[in-house]
Amino acid sequence: MLSISSNLDSGNIEVVKADNPSDIQVEVRKDTNSDFLQYFFFRISGVEGESCKVTIINASETTYPFWKEYNTYASYDKQNWFLVDTEYDGKQLIMEFDAVHSSIYLAYYPPYTYEQHLELVAECQSHALCKHSVLGQTVQGRDIDFLKIGFDTKYKKKVWVIARQHPGESMAEWFMQGFLKRLLDDSDPVARKLHQEAVFYVVPNMNIDGSILGNLRSNAAGANLNREWLNPSLETSPEVYHVLCKMDEVGLDMCLDVHGDEEIPYNFISAAEGIPNYSPKIAKLEKDFIEAWIRNSPDFQDKYGYDKDAPGTADLRICTPQLAERFGALALTIEMPFIDNHDLPDPMHGWSPQRSEKLGSSVLNPILEVVKDL
Repeated sequence: MLSISSNLDSGNIEVVKADNPSDIQVEVRKDTNSDFLQYFFFRISGVEGESCKVTIINASETTYPFWKEYNTYASYDKQNWFLVDTEYDGKQLIMEFDAVHSSIYLAYYPPYTYEQHLELVAECQSHALCKHSVLGQTVQGRDIDFLKIGFDTKYKKKVWVIARQHPGESMAEWFMQGFLKRLLDDSDPVARKLHQEAVFYVVPNMNIDGSILGNLRSNAAGANLNREWLNPSLETSPEVYHVLCKMDEVGLDMCLDVHGDEEIPYNFISAAEGIPNYSPKIAKLEKDFIEAWIRNSPDFQDKYGYDKDAPGTADLRICTPQLAERFGALALTIEMPFIDNHDLPDPMHGWSPQRSEKLGSSVLNPILEVVKDL
């Protein structure tokens, strides 16, 4: 029996037609209480040995219809992901594949589930350097998990790393997994040196509700968290409210905010050059960080990215410019691709979870390069 379900952690799809494996038609639904429309994750069952054709009929109505170079991620076990042939005809996104097993999962990007999130937090808190706490609750009453890594001294820098304000950008939490595992590896010399220089404050997932609901950019109230940093609300953006309160309480010398980008097929950084009080010190720290990361990871580059803000034009509702202005600190947004990294393309797996994890591991090197100058 042919069956299609998005009743999954991070699931999102609506079935239009499902009576023939060679002509399955579906639609992506909007984010909860929001008009954003992009992320999908669902399972098709009963198709072993079938030649399948799956069409997302509302692809042209998505928020970011950059589908020309995109290929869909697929998996039979949710562990090993690969790309399936995907074509965009200007209106519809069409995926075609021969199913090897009865059930197959299709995703805009491989999800990092709530269960995985809880396992990551549990693994981290078992390390002697890591202390877990809960900063508050989300709109739907879930815990906002917070990890403090390292022991305070008045000389140590305060480095924040947050991820997944936009829940459909699940590569951000795969990145965090790589970052945290290396940071807590007692045998890693870069991690050991960083613990001498800094204390880390980490929020692995800023938007738990949106992640579970299968949203692209919104929390359960429909708020885009990365436009809430100027004046967050306990009612509609408690995730930002509680994190910003903690930042104000403990201080901040550096913050990395981890994201994914729907259009640009490269890894890159967006900085804070448009803030009112942009300083030569921040400019040099940005330059040094970027150059150090380029030296340490061929997957990172600085040729392609967003247009830079003109002086004084930064949107202070956004995390990175708000924190750079508020604390006079180095604040950077890290962006990874949905499409793939064109510098080092992988036709079989694309920008895979494993590559996101490796990039997260590699970011320790540029942090170490700049930490003493923060």
